[in-house]
Amino acid sequence: MIYHGNRLTLKADASPEQVEVALESLRNQGRVIPAVKAFVVGRDYGGEYEWGATFVIEDLEGYWEYLVHPAHLNTDRVGLPLVDKFMSFDISDDPDPELGAKIEALHRRRYETMPDISRLVADLGEYVGTAAPGGA
Repeated sequence: MIYHGNRLTLKADASPEQVEVALESLRNQGRVIPAVKAFVVGRDYGGEYEWGATFVIEDLEGYWEYLVHPAHLNTDRVGLPLVDKFMSFDISDDPDPELGAKIEALHRRRYETMPDISRLVADLGEYVGTAAPGGA
């Protein structure tokens, strides 16, 4: 299993309405993407980020399905313009020592084939982690 997590802090000028649209889009990902086995979206406590989301995905094939699903792309398009700081991470019990590199390769492939998403990511104030261009 792969637990794909996101932690984020929003820009100060994001309106409450915009924030709710983005959070609901994250929740919708969990509900409608078949590869997502479980999810949580909510406040991030105990760190420097405001919000967080974790999606449980079975394998790399499901991870790719998650990355390119229209519900995920919608979240990118409505949510990323509101984000100031972003962190992505993946936790897995898969023993493959190359899993991290394979996950990073999926993200690179997505950025290469989806220039609008790549531009949104490039415009973030801060982005670290497995999904960041260039990796962790």
